[in-house]
Amino acid sequence: MAIRSGADEIDLTALSIEDLMDIEVGLTSRTEERLFDTPAAVYVLTREDLIRSGVTSIPEALRLVPGMEVARLDANKWAISARGFNGRFAQHLLVLIDGRAVYTSFFSGVVWEVQDVLLEEVERIEVIRGPGGTLWGANAVNGIIDIVTRKASESRGGLVKIGGGTEERGFVRLRYGGMLDGDTDFRVYAKGFAHDSFVDADGDPAADDWAMGRVGFRVDRQLGEDGDLTWQGDFYRGDRGQQYRLPTLIPPYAKTIEGDSRLAGGNLLGRWRQDLSATSDLRMQVYYDHTEWADTLINETRDTWDLDFQHRFSSGSRQEMIWGMGYRFTRDRFRNSPAFSLEPERAGVSLYSAFLQERIRLWPERLQLFVGSKFEHNDYTGFEYQPSARLLWTPHPRQVFWAAATRSVRTPSRSENDVRVLNRTLPAGSLFTDSPPTLVILAGDRGLEAERVLSFEAGYRIQPREGLFLDLAGHYSDYAGLRAGRVTLPAFVEEPVPHLVELFPATNIVQGEICGLELTIDWQMPREKGRLRAGYSHLQIELRTDTQRGPLDVADEGGSPAHQLFFWSSLNLRRDLQLDGVFRYVDRLPSRGIDLSTREIGRYVDLDLRFAWRPIDFLELSLVGQNLIDAPHPEFNNILVDFVSTEAQPGIYGAITWEFQR
Repeated sequence: MAIRSGADEIDLTALSIEDLMDIEVGLTSRTEERLFDTPAAVYVLTREDLIRSGVTSIPEALRLVPGMEVARLDANKWAISARGFNGRFAQHLLVLIDGRAVYTSFFSGVVWEVQDVLLEEVERIEVIRGPGGTLWGANAVNGIIDIVTRKASESRGGLVKIGGGTEERGFVRLRYGGMLDGDTDFRVYAKGFAHDSFVDADGDPAADDWAMGRVGFRVDRQLGEDGDLTWQGDFYRGDRGQQYRLPTLIPPYAKTIEGDSRLAGGNLLGRWRQDLSATSDLRMQVYYDHTEWADTLINETRDTWDLDFQHRFSSGSRQEMIWGMGYRFTRDRFRNSPAFSLEPERAGVSLYSAFLQERIRLWPERLQLFVGSKFEHNDYTGFEYQPSARLLWTPHPRQVFWAAATRSVRTPSRSENDVRVLNRTLPAGSLFTDSPPTLVILAGDRGLEAERVLSFEAGYRIQPREGLFLDLAGHYSDYAGLRAGRVTLPAFVEEPVPHLVELFPATNIVQGEICGLELTIDWQMPREKGRLRAGYSHLQIELRTDTQRGPLDVADEGGSPAHQLFFWSSLNLRRDLQLDGVFRYVDRLPSRGIDLSTREIGRYVDLDLRFAWRPIDFLELSLVGQNLIDAPHPEFNNILVDFVSTEAQPGIYGAITWEFQR
């Protein structure tokens, strides 16, 4: 979907805070601009941040972003969102890897356990909290993430990293890059890992261990001084363990089953950029993505083709225009199970899109206005539009105010239209005295409309002195047509035992408001002694169904913590010694579910530590401890499909990294 620039790379591992504010990001305007001058709540993780934090996956890295909601359901599944509506199948966040959208049209969310890259080759992770549908389309409602890998020319030589420990049982990462000719660079990589299982609520080992292998490549070719061409691809295969609770009609009204899930897939991407002048360029991108998901409940194969084109040009000394068009087609094939089914089992969906945005310099170097809109046509709800206006005021080179008003939509997914899920059985006597057991079924509805949200944001950034940076953002969003299950009258069924069936078809019956604030403080110590960061976020959610509060909207509210806090310290003890620590506080999550029967997730604190020694320039030894304070503990409950949530344990792993040049 997105098209990355071919601009020269910069070394992000040795930048001051002032330099970091000059990093160019592209999510808010589809063209590169200074991070400090971005009219949105933006945060960037650099390659150095990822290495020094000791994280081993993208979800773990996103815990380092202020305002992001990241929770682990078990050893191999995550719930990730921004500004509300978190869940295993969170649907209000758009995620890109080098401009390739990685959400699945199955549920309009991200299967995080298969989204992986070689973290040592990530240049930066750009995160925008808040709507971005004007440029990126439906589902970019509450946030956008773009994981940008380095150009192949930045990876000449080799890298070998091996490690293992108590939870990270073992991993290996290999990378090699070089030049094919004077204008062409390449990079190839391979990685694999095995992760131990967590524990259940009783402290016993759970069946949620997992293992994954992945290979990939990237080739960059310069087309003279004004253009470039990129080809890249990734291929993966793995297995994960998991437990389901399937409803039954006899006490205890549920049975737990264990089973492995097989995950496989791959993608190929081509990207072209051509500069027409200093103020005009063309970019085009095409990719193909294939995924396979097979387990006890879900058996899906999906193919996606995506084409994107954009053109940027100046329409005057104070105006810059960018416009583009896109087409996306996805085709899926399901094999239904008794507890989880789609009708029809095969489907293909097309999405046509166009966008236009203009930047107007009302007062050069002081006041800028961004106005534009996205226009889409999809097979579920037809035509949708998403306009926005953003204002950026720079009263001083070290001080920025910004504000935005945006209309966004979230279109229904394949499952919301066509799914049928046996969710749970309510025990006898739950609905009324002497009522038989009640089988709850969640169902899709082809009459669903798009969810609509009107968002207002404002922010302030300041560098009061050298080495110190503060960022404050506030937001308010008014939601309408949110999807929830509508309560229906139960039907009596005699076979195989007398019971009631209560159907909850999806419908647009929820409305409400979300507001909050996010604060980031970043201080770089003098004489390169290190860096200290802190972040705080507050979120308030108020939902209602037809003006009456009920368990369904309370359940949605309960997926996001009201308060989150983190402290991140990166210390350079000596030239060859590093010590890093991340402390996190996450507020409680109340009981959730149709009957509000899931357990409450208590507030918790956690600490990750990393110690690294580099005896020589090309060799590093590191020791990492994770979840060191309040573990084991649960972090989230799933309410749609009844996965058995498990509890994260403390873990320690060691690693050796060797880098060499050709």
